[in-house]
Amino acid sequence: MAVQKEIWQDAIVNGLFAENTFLAKSVNDSVFVEKGKRVHIQNAGRASKVEMDRSVLPAAVKQRTDTDVAYDLHEFTTDPIVIRNAEEVEVSYNKRESVLQMDRAALFDRVAEFFIREWAPDTADYFLKTSGAAAVAHTPSATGNRRKLMKKDVRALSTLFNKQNVSKQGRFLLLDAEMYDELLEDLTESQTFAFLSSADAQRGVVGNLYGFDIMSRATVLACDGTTVNAVGASGKGTDCAAGLAWQQDCVSRALGEVIMNGNEGDPTWYGDVYSFLVRAGGTRRRADKKGVAAILQATTA
Repeated sequence: MAVQKEIWQDAIVNGLFAENTFLAKSVNDSVFVEKGKRVHIQNAGRASKVEMDRSVLPAAVKQRTDTDVAYDLHEFTTDPIVIRNAEEVEVSYNKRESVLQMDRAALFDRVAEFFIREWAPDTADYFLKTSGAAAVAHTPSATGNRRKLMKKDVRALSTLFNKQNVSKQGRFLLLDAEMYDELLEDLTESQTFAFLSSADAQRGVVGNLYGFDIMSRATVLACDGTTVNAVGASGKGTDCAAGLAWQQDCVSRALGEVIMNGNEGDPTWYGDVYSFLVRAGGTRRRADKKGVAAILQATTA
């Protein structure tokens, strides 16, 4: 009996956001995907001017100009994998999971890294620098020292968002393991207790500070100055680690088709060969690019 494609596809879709919970903290544009490849978002133009005690009539009639923000979905594919005992996989969830585990992990991690990169700011106006003591650089191939992340740096992110008039609800900060540890190190005992008490494991939140729900994963961003490295790019000696801050209404995600390709009863592999394709895309949602910022390690001697 062949493996049911729907079972495998559900395993991919359900696991994608479960293992990278930060992805769900965004606007879901999946319903707006056009022909499986492109998403368009309309950004409303400026509100009409308000004038007190208007003296000139008739008032000038103006038309609001909206801005279109568009992004493409990209294909993420796994290398083909052979299942030699399809009937056993069909009836045993644990067996199926053991076969999928490594491929799923690699697929999820690549898609997550892609979303982080697409959400990251692309202008120095939305990069803040760390201000702590010197520590050895921890991104791959980086050399020299970088300044540690401090709690006052998170406060500076909060101030930036406040100045941008970004909603205080749904603010998130994603940190890599090293930067998260640096932040904990800077908290007092009472602050640490309050921080950890605000954690919500089901939502992937490890604590709350200055209005940001803090989340953590092994790696987040690497930057050379104020240019974010591309996904999969080789590390450089000048790289600095960076955390990503955003308000959930200011970033978008879209998940297109999940396709399972199969060649059942392959005579050369004496089993069933499968591979998976996921279409995914994301972007900063606002044309003015507000509501997203990066906290970048400052260099030091």
